[in-house]
Amino acid sequence: MFGGSKIKLDKDLLEKVKKYAGMAGYSSPEEFVQHVIEREIAKFEEGGDNEDEIKKRMQGLGYIS
Repeated sequence: MFGGSKIKLDKDLLEKVKKYAGMAGYSSPEEFVQHVIEREIAKFEEGGDNEDEIKKRMQGLGYIS
């Protein structure tokens, strides 16, 4: 699914992914994660923000330092 790449999640987050993926009707945790990532990327693409604005938003959300 991830082109041979592996993404590591901490144990607690992985358990939440598994729980909510099943509750939401996804066929697998991987499908759920892919959908969430695609949705978040679409927000950036639709917003038309430049790279600096995206970096500031990501920092504000705690994704990058």
